[in-house]
Amino acid sequence: MIPFLDLGAATRELETEIHAAVARVVNSGWYVGGPEVTAFEEQWATYCSARHAVGVANGLDALHLALRAVGVGPGDEVIVASNSYIATQLAVTMAGATPVPVEPDPATHNLDPARIEAAITAKTRVILPTHLYGQPADLDAIGAVAEAHGLVVIDDAAQVHGARYKGRRIGGGGASITCWSFYPSKNLGALGDGGAITSNDPELAEKVRRLGNYGSSIRYVNQELGVNSRLDPIHAAVLGVKLKKLDEWNARRARIAAHYSEALADRDGLTLPAVPDFATPAWHLYVVRSRDRDRLAVRLAQAGVQTLIHYPIPPHRQQAYAAMGLSEGSLPIAEALAGEVLSLPIGPHLGMEQAERVADAVRAAL
Repeated sequence: MIPFLDLGAATRELETEIHAAVARVVNSGWYVGGPEVTAFEEQWATYCSARHAVGVANGLDALHLALRAVGVGPGDEVIVASNSYIATQLAVTMAGATPVPVEPDPATHNLDPARIEAAITAKTRVILPTHLYGQPADLDAIGAVAEAHGLVVIDDAAQVHGARYKGRRIGGGGASITCWSFYPSKNLGALGDGGAITSNDPELAEKVRRLGNYGSSIRYVNQELGVNSRLDPIHAAVLGVKLKKLDEWNARRARIAAHYSEALADRDGLTLPAVPDFATPAWHLYVVRSRDRDRLAVRLAQAGVQTLIHYPIPPHRQQAYAAMGLSEGSLPIAEALAGEVLSLPIGPHLGMEQAERVADAVRAAL
């Protein structure tokens, strides 16, 4: 079986460095916050060309705290992509606001800037695009809509570690706050849950830090109602080790993506990822579309190729959001994508011979 992603291979490649980093934290006696977290925050900010980075417990908290930091609360509306992972909408709900799903561009699967304006109301406060599958959304076009209506842009960058938009890395500009997940399967993944925000605004960064520390920036002085959401120092130390390999690992992903795109070009019944001129993807996922997706997935499994679906049920059709009252067919692009997308194996430790076998299996299955 060719696995969809071999997480253990990354640890094995950096086994000595990772074990040393973990031992360093264990021996330090500093198990919450401290120098390992500070060091990684500085490294991550520098990597993203951002002025500030703040570690939090996970990607969902990064989104939730970012929304609260810009003042989103009950009665507000936040525009989100209709086909993103449910965490994006959950963060809006956790902040007390209402998520307003807007359809993606069918070619890129990212939030379509041309559709945003029609969804803006007097209650809209934030546009929250997700950079899906490792491919940057069109931040300049989204930012132009936001500026015209006095709105804030917060971007969900959980899948684009190292990706570039018009030559600049995601996280260093184009949004007030960029939100990151370091879930183990991400291009830059911890050994468990972890997250962060990056921002060029010192006040917003400090607000996120304070909200994630019980609403306190001075010990035993709580300025506001906060939560406990902090990046674990063991995860920070491991992320610091992996960060040194991120560009190399992304380059390996890009080679696999290029092979798939060449080997599977012009195959009837298969739509390949479309990459705009402004984007340098991180290739977190390689997602194809097929109207006979389920049959294709079964045939690939029979051929020894593991695939996944990102994502089989759009948020507005989840039971958790039944109260939104959005019936089947209300967001047809998101629903069509959910029925057709299939993610092929990709990762920095997938060999090119394995990638060739995957492409051969796809061709044989069509």
